Amino acid sequence: MVTKLFVCPYCKTEMSFKGNPGERIQVVCPKCNKKGIASFPAVQTKTSTEAIEDVIEIKNLTKYYRKIKGVENLSFSVKKGEIFGFLGPNGAGKTTAIRTLLGYLRPTGGNAYIFGKNIRNAIVDIRRNVGYVPGDLNLYNHLTGKQFLNYFMSLRNTNASLLEELLKIFEVPLERKIKGYSKGMKQKLGIIQAFMDDPELVIMDEPTSGLDPLLQQSFYEFLRKEKDRGRTIFFSSHVLSEVDKICDRVGIIRDGTLVALEDIETLKKKLGKVIKVKIQEEPETFEGPEDMKIKDGWLEFVATDHVDYWIKKLANYTILDLEINKFSLEDIFIHYYEEEVA
Repeated sequence: MVTKLFVCPYCKTEMSFKGNPGERIQVVCPKCNKKGIASFPAVQTKTSTEAIEDVIEIKNLTKYYRKIKGVENLSFSVKKGEIFGFLGPNGAGKTTAIRTLLGYLRPTGGNAYIFGKNIRNAIVDIRRNVGYVPGDLNLYNHLTGKQFLNYFMSLRNTNASLLEELLKIFEVPLERKIKGYSKGMKQKLGIIQAFMDDPELVIMDEPTSGLDPLLQQSFYEFLRKEKDRGRTIFFSSHVLSEVDKICDRVGIIRDGTLVALEDIETLKKKLGKVIKVKIQEEPETFEGPEDMKIKDGWLEFVATDHVDYWIKKLANYTILDLEINKFSLEDIFIHYYEEEVA
């Protein structure tokens, strides 16, 4: 027999009942006398993903809002046990892609698979093993933090095995009503509910919004531990530094279309090095590559290969200052978005 806490959806009274794993029993609220069904988690409720290499597989996924494009022909996969960053500015299509992937929006075309199951006909089964932190986090303000977490535990019919660890990282006043929470506290509660029952996959839409820098670092450490345990993390962001810090791979979306998909370090190497140089002569006299810029007296261009060629060419000038840097994720991001402007 196991004991589980429940929250009455009518009068919000907390109550506990005993039952066997996997059992569903009829219960009556002691306060309002409303009847309901109490479900107790089975010993094994999770879908095994050990044999699945790609936890997420997206094939030409398209979503239009009538004539307005949300995303178009998205195709990529997310491997088991990786942290995948979905990068783009606000309005690029990140949230549309995530909400379509999770079945909250109906795709206009294409297909997507999570745990090998098609989102069009198996989304209820898929969601049982997926944690989700939405970008527009709307919580039940009339509940306390504790009631909110208990409510989600009863919906999922699973054990909150990571709850204690998460509450140590994200300290929230569980006895206080959510309407009195700050934005940061609400964000912490949203993250706790997504991870507390140890799902195989967690999808997050801008999850660090509202978190202070120290808490962000603790969150990154937690994500790395989850990755080491074989969990898969997919999160969208427009914060370049955090994606650069913790992601294995990144997909860059622009105007609803995927423009880059690569291991971050490989992407940096592919695009070459950024050369900034200040010469005594007039900057316009130096014949650099076509995309060379002149800003505040500095020459700036990208050398995709043959760095030695450009150094020898610069040797014919009087160099006042010189910087050679690897591409940062910010440089990559600007590179793809400047292409659109050009």
